[in-house]
Amino acid sequence: MLKLIMTAVASLCAVCAGLQQVTAQGLEPALQARLDAKLKLVQTWAADGAIVSAVKAHNAVPSAEAAAMTQEQWKTLSVLDPFVRSFTKNPTAIFLKSKTTEALSEAFLSGAHGLKIAFLAKTSNWSHKGKPKHDVPMSGKTWQGEIEVDESTGQRQVQIAVPVLDGDKPIGSLVVGFSVSKLTSE
Repeated sequence: MLKLIMTAVASLCAVCAGLQQVTAQGLEPALQARLDAKLKLVQTWAADGAIVSAVKAHNAVPSAEAAAMTQEQWKTLSVLDPFVRSFTKNPTAIFLKSKTTEALSEAFLSGAHGLKIAFLAKTSNWSHKGKPKHDVPMSGKTWQGEIEVDESTGQRQVQIAVPVLDGDKPIGSLVVGFSVSKLTSE
């Protein structure tokens, strides 16, 4: 019985600790300030010539396999599938990997139509078109999500998304997730 009570108290403490990071308006100011700094950093990644060139090339000629991929097919693919692995092994994915920190939980780059170009790990969705994390950056603005348990990483995280620009024109989106617990401890 004592073990059950201690487990319940520990669980309640973990929930309360997570709630301290969220206010009625969003994140606690200190956590929001850290995330704002990360947003500025991610904007520099999205402006890097390697990212812009990869998005332009993808938008000009998406592969036939990528264009034919559906969400239903995507869900059935293993992380070891050669098609999936191609998005973690290409030069753009290597660029994203070079930017990882302990707080970064995921990152993925999409072209204008929401199809993936590169990612650190297989995403839950093949296309994010029609979702704010892609559509808002495609309007030229940044986007910040709510704290959530991410389906693909299993971590409590908050995602931010920025446009990839060709001059002033949005041509793609870069979405980066940050682990709330690790962002807090940075």
